[in-house]
Amino acid sequence: MDEFRNILFIDIETVACSPSYEGLDERLKVQWARKANFFRQKDAALTDEDLFHERAGIYAEFGKIIVIAIGKFATNEAGERTLRTKHFAHHDEASLLEEFCQALQKMDKSQVRFCAHNGKEFDYPYLSRRMLVQGIPLPESLNLSGKKPWDIPHLDTLEMWKFGDYKHYTSLDLLATLFKIPTSKGDMDGSRVNEVYYREKDLKKIAEYCVSDVVVVAQLFLRLKGCPLVEDKNIIRA
Repeated sequence: MDEFRNILFIDIETVACSPSYEGLDERLKVQWARKANFFRQKDAALTDEDLFHERAGIYAEFGKIIVIAIGKFATNEAGERTLRTKHFAHHDEASLLEEFCQALQKMDKSQVRFCAHNGKEFDYPYLSRRMLVQGIPLPESLNLSGKKPWDIPHLDTLEMWKFGDYKHYTSLDLLATLFKIPTSKGDMDGSRVNEVYYREKDLKKIAEYCVSDVVVVAQLFLRLKGCPLVEDKNIIRA
């Protein structure tokens, strides 16, 4: 249990930085138009507006973070493993990131180890880039400057599943199905976050979806370590 205690499971939800392409300033419009040309090779009928709605949120240069969910293992009085979760949700990205950084400062910086699914290619760099854009100093756990690869404490359940096969991508949903890990996402998935945020204006729904992903990542980590799942009664959703 001790080796798992300082792992911080994390997931972020991102959307386009503007409700529409037309809402961008002129310089960003030009930059998005250039990027959209690469996507349009597959479907020439899609406009810059269409592509912005569908894809801008996955790029830190054109998106923003609206939810961060975290989870940590602990042990209850009966000696059972528990998982406690917490989420940060805000329409203002700077306020969201400041609140998240304040939470990190309360933890032992030298011991915290992030774990996410595909975190090394998405969550960790996205967080770092958006903090820099917002003028927020990188916390020690995200500041990789000068560190050698083996000194970086980040964990990634996708990397754990790859076993060195860099060509292989497996979604979190597929691995949850394979390892019989319960999920409670309902009709939500990553492709709907932008729509639910800007059209349905339901930040709470997105936050609940993000927390559910953190629970799945933590449970998947346990299975990849050959450990039993945390019982549902021992998952505390804050």
